[in-house]
Order: sequence, then structure tokens, then C-alpha cells
Amino acid sequence: MADRANLKVDIARILEADCRLSPDEIGRMLAVPADVVAREIAEMEASGAIVRYSARINWDKLDGPERVFAFIGVQATPEREVGFDGIARRLVHFPEVHSLYLISGAQDFDVVLQGSSMRDIAHFVARRLAVIPGVRSTATQFVLQTYKRDGDVLMDAEKPDRLSVTP
Repeated sequence: MADRANLKVDIARILEADCRLSPDEIGRMLAVPADVVAREIAEMEASGAIVRYSARINWDKLDGPERVFAFIGVQATPEREVGFDGIARRLVHFPEVHSLYLISGAQDFDVVLQGSSMRDIAHFVARRLAVIPGVRSTATQFVLQTYKRDGDVLMDAEKPDRLSVTP
């Protein structure tokens, strides 16, 4: 059996690819007893290493309410004693904030917003995000089409265009 740290990583990779697999199935894949897999999963859940289980949905394939995403580049001034964490703590609590990253480069944060329309996102940026103390500027880019997300291709599979070869 692999060492415990590697076992956790192996289990996590399998669950990330398909969280519906049972400890029995994972155990067979790794040649480890199911009770050991179940214990490792329970420990990862308790420690916060496993945050939640979810399904990846291609919302464009379903009839439902409109979902608009935008990437907001944010320039910010870090706060004394807490740096950028103070601003991040404010942002993570907004339900519109889908994802939040501290990044390197010209921007300090990359905020992924989800709303029901471009207008909703514009209002959020103007009325809630831009007014946070320490936020110096924002730059909004709207997602027009999603082709691949989290490693999953979301467009209909077609053969790539190839140039015809002639002698």
C-alpha cells in the first residue's frame, strides 16, 4: 500500500474526477481495503480538504434562467496587518461572487461574478464592489461563450479542421 499522504492524494484525484464512486470502487482501483478509503475520505472531509461534492453542469444545454458570468480584475490597496485578506474577507460573503483569486500582475484580484444579466453584474460592480475600502479600480470582462471549464469540454465534439494535403 502507498504511504498515507500519497493515498490521500490518489483518493482526492479519483473523487475530483468522479465523486459518485464508492469507497469500494476506489479501494479496488487503488488496491486498498474499502474501510481504509472510507476512513481517509472522512478525515479529508473533517479537515476541510474535501470542501464539497458537486456535479459539473453545462447550463447552456438546459432551459432555465439566464446565467451571466464576468471576470473582474481588481486593483486594491492592501490593509495594514492583514494585507489583501481583509478585502477578500468582504468579497467572499457576497452570493454573486462565484470565485475569488489573489493574482500576480497588473491586477491584485480576479473576481468571477455570476448574475442573471449583464445589468445585474454592472450594478454589483458599481454599487457593492467598487465602494469597498481599498478597492482602487475594476476592469470587467463578460463571458460570451464557455468552451471548456474545469477540464471538461462543453462544446459539441467535432473533428478539428484540417488542411487537405495534395501532392
